[in-house]
Amino acid sequence: MRRTALFEEHLNLGARMVDFAGWEMPVQYAGVIEEHLAVRAGAGIFDLGHMGEIWVRGPHAGVALDRALVSLPSALNPGRAQYSIVVNEAGGMIDDLLVYRVADEEWLVVANASNAERVAALLTQRIGTAADVTDESASTAMIAVQGPQSGDLVASLFDAEEADAVRALRNYACRSSKALIGGVRIPLLVARTGYTGEDGFEFYLAADRAVSLWRALLTPGISGAPAPQPIGLGARDTLRLEAGMPLFGNELREELTPFDVGLGRVVKFNKGEGAVGDAALTARAAAGARAGRALVGLKVTGRGIARRGYEVHQPDGGLIGHITSGTHSPTLGYPIALADLDASASPYPLGEPLDVLIRGERVAAVVTGVPFVPKGLIGTARA
Repeated sequence: MRRTALFEEHLNLGARMVDFAGWEMPVQYAGVIEEHLAVRAGAGIFDLGHMGEIWVRGPHAGVALDRALVSLPSALNPGRAQYSIVVNEAGGMIDDLLVYRVADEEWLVVANASNAERVAALLTQRIGTAADVTDESASTAMIAVQGPQSGDLVASLFDAEEADAVRALRNYACRSSKALIGGVRIPLLVARTGYTGEDGFEFYLAADRAVSLWRALLTPGISGAPAPQPIGLGARDTLRLEAGMPLFGNELREELTPFDVGLGRVVKFNKGEGAVGDAALTARAAAGARAGRALVGLKVTGRGIARRGYEVHQPDGGLIGHITSGTHSPTLGYPIALADLDASASPYPLGEPLDVLIRGERVAAVVTGVPFVPKGLIGTARA
């Protein structure tokens, strides 16, 4: 298994390590629930060094990315980011991505760990000689700080003027900067992005500088800001599920298009010859919401937790789909789930009763909105 630059740090903190997409990663430190609530109440720090970082550079890089992805990276202003998806010719999702326009002719594409090598190869193939594609995943570290108090903590890493600029970053904005740690200025890219539903920041920096940043973020009382807890993959998953954020391999799969999971808004059309999947996605959009699949949020009202793969039935007995992710929500205090359902079976209005088959027994559930923890409650709602 591969290891991030912070592997020894995790061992020193007593983390329980697991295999995740071929990486030896921390699943928890103090415990999933404690770590989850620490992020909702304060701030948490995440090692995301397993993610893929692919740079696309050159005067034609934006237009080339437009054709390689479903969105329009060329429309981004420098210092802005967008959520995107890479699909195959049939419109099936290969991976979901974050795309940052770091400078006029420079984009950073961030891929999931399990797909990073494939995404880098696809971008290289699709872009060809139109731009320079460089996979810098092996030499790049990624560290996230998430939670309502993350702004104070992150600002403490910079001098006063730069701290103000970082605090002023809007959601889905990024900035090249230098953190001041132990008297040494460390170059990095800081972005106001995340995968928890909370306010937060993500740092991209050279892997050999990761330990310095990690330790600085964990230093108690740094410049008066609260020290965050280290957070493992377990709490990262429960946090993203409460926020209704899809996970590749669960909600997002290659046999589904963005329209099957409520992400049709990400897809842009009429990008000209060579736009991968454009024809298939145009046809899927024309077919309408009742074609294909639907991704639905569920609140389990009976006893039991709906786990991935469990069957979902209509109350009259008809099988209509399966759970893609499910957990007991630490914030809300009851079980929640996302389900992949047959879109033609029902429009699935809020409050519609459904059954989940849990250990051979039907358990009551109702359709609910996502995010499960609304933006107005994230950071304040508690179990």
